[in-house]
Amino acid sequence: MQTSADRQDRHQYPAHWEADVVLRDGGTARIRPITIDDADRLVSFYEQVSDESKYYRFFAPYPRLSAKDVHRFTHHDFVDRVGLAATIGGEFIATVRYDRIGTDGMPASSPADEAEVAFLVQDAHQGRGVASALLEHIAAVARERGIRRFAAEVLPANTKMIKVFTDAGYTQKRSFEDGVVRLEFDLEPTDRSVAVQRAREQRAEGRSVRRLLAPGSVAVVGVGRAPGGVGRSVLDNIRAAGYAGRLHAVNKAFPEDLKDVDGVPAHRSVRHIDGPVDLAVVAVPADHVPAVVAECGEHGVQGLVVLAAGYAESGPEGRERQRALVRHARTYGMRIIGPNAFGIINTAPDVRLNASLAPEMPRPGRIGIFAQSGAIGIALLSRLHRRGGGVTGVTGVSTFVSAGNRADVSGNDVLQYWYDDPETDVALMYLESIGNPRKFTRLARRTAAAKPLVVVQGTGTTPQGHAVRATRLPHATVSALLRQAGVIRVDTITELVDAGLLLARQPLPAGPRVAILGNSESLGVLTYDRCLAEGLRPVHPVDLTTGATAEDFHRALGQALADDTNDAVVVTAIPAIGEASPGDAELAEALRSAAAAVPGKPVLVVHVELGGLAQALSAAASTAPAAVERAPGTEGGAPSLRATGRVGGSGPAARTEPPEEADGVRVSPPEGSRLIPAYPAAERAVRALAEAVKYGQWRREAVDPGKVPEYEDIDEKGAARLIAELLARGEGLTISDAETCRLLGKYGIHVRRALPAPTPDAAAEAARALGYPVALKATAPHLRHRADLGGVRLDVADEEQLRRTYAELTELFGAPEELRPVVQGMAPRGVDTVVRAVIDPAAGAVLSFGLAGAASQLLGDMAHRLIPVTDREATSLVRSIRTAPLLFGWRGSTPVDTPALEELLLRVSRLVDDHPEVVAVTLEPVVVAPHGASVLGATVRLAPPPARDDLGPRTMPAY
Repeated sequence: MQTSADRQDRHQYPAHWEADVVLRDGGTARIRPITIDDADRLVSFYEQVSDESKYYRFFAPYPRLSAKDVHRFTHHDFVDRVGLAATIGGEFIATVRYDRIGTDGMPASSPADEAEVAFLVQDAHQGRGVASALLEHIAAVARERGIRRFAAEVLPANTKMIKVFTDAGYTQKRSFEDGVVRLEFDLEPTDRSVAVQRAREQRAEGRSVRRLLAPGSVAVVGVGRAPGGVGRSVLDNIRAAGYAGRLHAVNKAFPEDLKDVDGVPAHRSVRHIDGPVDLAVVAVPADHVPAVVAECGEHGVQGLVVLAAGYAESGPEGRERQRALVRHARTYGMRIIGPNAFGIINTAPDVRLNASLAPEMPRPGRIGIFAQSGAIGIALLSRLHRRGGGVTGVTGVSTFVSAGNRADVSGNDVLQYWYDDPETDVALMYLESIGNPRKFTRLARRTAAAKPLVVVQGTGTTPQGHAVRATRLPHATVSALLRQAGVIRVDTITELVDAGLLLARQPLPAGPRVAILGNSESLGVLTYDRCLAEGLRPVHPVDLTTGATAEDFHRALGQALADDTNDAVVVTAIPAIGEASPGDAELAEALRSAAAAVPGKPVLVVHVELGGLAQALSAAASTAPAAVERAPGTEGGAPSLRATGRVGGSGPAARTEPPEEADGVRVSPPEGSRLIPAYPAAERAVRALAEAVKYGQWRREAVDPGKVPEYEDIDEKGAARLIAELLARGEGLTISDAETCRLLGKYGIHVRRALPAPTPDAAAEAARALGYPVALKATAPHLRHRADLGGVRLDVADEEQLRRTYAELTELFGAPEELRPVVQGMAPRGVDTVVRAVIDPAAGAVLSFGLAGAASQLLGDMAHRLIPVTDREATSLVRSIRTAPLLFGWRGSTPVDTPALEELLLRVSRLVDDHPEVVAVTLEPVVVAPHGASVLGATVRLAPPPARDDLGPRTMPAY
């Protein structure tokens, strides 16, 4: 009989240890604590483990678990004894446990900080990275419980498990005695362990998306017998794209004798399909989706695209339905795109998948597209397909994902896929919200170092259906942080396409110097003015006159590109004779050949009413297959999306076509030519070029991002002890001035001493202790840092003046109890600044800097960087605010000691990075003098650290 002590753990069940993880092969599993209710699962799991694996675990033949073993392995106190299981479909596939031990190797309790750890992985799931994921999670649990070191004993023949430990990246010791390998390793994350963890995260999440985008077989569930309807439309689109894999149509209402739908095998259930199904496109009403998910999970389907609406976008009931959908799918290890999704597309010739509601397969190319909105997604596809709005220069799409409510697969997952996808050169993203900005900026920084990432971000209003963490940061601040991560941040879909076209086929400019040439002086001047407005450095436009020939353009462009003082060239052109004049093709070829001769610099064209030139430039650059004749039904109307070409293989005709303008004329382009993007307005071309210039500068600087400096006088352990003492008082608190000074002092940040002055006599005594001259300040919230209101009096020279000043303050603002006056020694005169650090629940740790007073409070002139900040980032942070000239001798003033300011910023960054309990720091004012910087006021807020942070184990978003 179990006693209450048996059933009651020393700690409540730690639900925050539960997590869904993506495994090495792209599948998913759930990790959770093992409880006393898992006895049957544990026995069943053990029965499916091979004798060899059992031998490796117990160092002896161990065919079955005894009742005592089962009790031991399912009864944990969640402190000194912890067990975790990886599960799929509710059944165990692997387990890990630790037992705290003392220096003698015997069971122990805190403060002992070492534990023995042991794993067992079902043979069928070995090689999937299950043990590596469990090690990350059990290590995080151990750190949370005060364990700092793991020990493991492994048989030498168990090379797989030895590799799990040695590859983890922790600081290790290894020994061999009595025929056993003993491994000991510290659990404190190292640069290598974090790098290993993130590399595994990237590979796993990238592969999980690849399984969705390149399935070997697809089932469309909800296909109607008659044309029309969502399911039938998707099936038709997949067929029309020439999908290279196996395709199945599923509908439980199909007659039993129905064998196919337009040649596609028909089934009443996914269960009836012979062979594996990698992807199921679910096009049934939301009420029927759970049954379909169960069928797919039992059949071993790897992923779902759920098109159905009626989920979180519809309100609280739908939100709960969405949570249930994700939980249900994850029990089977499946990933979900959607719900409320538009679909996915992969134009790779060996895939050719259009599992979406887009009626046309986009032209194959090098641009990846992610859109949360189906409407925006189809608009992007349409613009890239037809070059709508006058933007020309043909390129195509590699992959397209419209994730709808993105309940599971998000932009972060797709970034992981694009990072090492050889078919994608440029990534375009329309994000209505960012669910995990901290992770997004980390992934974006890494992706942007390899290929351009262009983003249109929502304005901060979260659409229904998107579960996102609340942020306290202004939208502009989040945008600035994204830019610092290398994201090319634009405001509109038009700008997204404009920038994407330039970056997809033109080299990055080496700098901001721009040559302008063309046959219109006024258009050249307009382009010149826009370059100045965008921060570029244009040279005076070269006017070729309206009589310029194609040869004139060729010669001028060649000269401009050969000039080492130019980094990019903008060509402007106006028509000499109506649209589609015969000279357009000749001019396009002249520009193309001149650009090809000097391929290292970008070339853009600004054209006015030159549709023929734009189309000819498209033809000169396209790699699309040739096509013929005018599209039917396009005379005088909108361009048709119908096509006559094929994309590789022998499948059905792919709906691809070369570019066309509003008149529907199609042009057959030469293969492999260089694309020159053309824009119908100077401001659009210049804006795209300016973004490319800034991105190119970011790429060059990203090669050497700087380092986080070490300071010998930092007492990290002393600060940790002090923080623990302070937090013992409560869950979250703003610590006192004295405690603030003590904590900051541990990091070499010294706050100028201020003494309370509740009476004139106390003020005089404080001034004598500090030495004249002094400052008398009111610290009441409504007067703090408000010298403009008269609450701060400086350069008080003696006691007589001090008492007189004290009387003036109390007469103006009220009794000392209300003013809370303090006396502080005078700091050297300089520029008043403010330094802040905050832990934002969405963006993470952010360091901010600006000038104190109206510049930051009224004008919002603050600059921001993600913590930890490197020395180069601290330097750029100081120079990023608009009022930075005041620090560097503006209008004859004395420059201040910015190196001292940068060091202060770095020390604050280190404090917050080292101690996640420090959730807010404000230093105001910080007076930066010609020599040194003085901190005159400081506040610090503490709170218990989050159970998991970005250095914690890999997890999927919780549901």
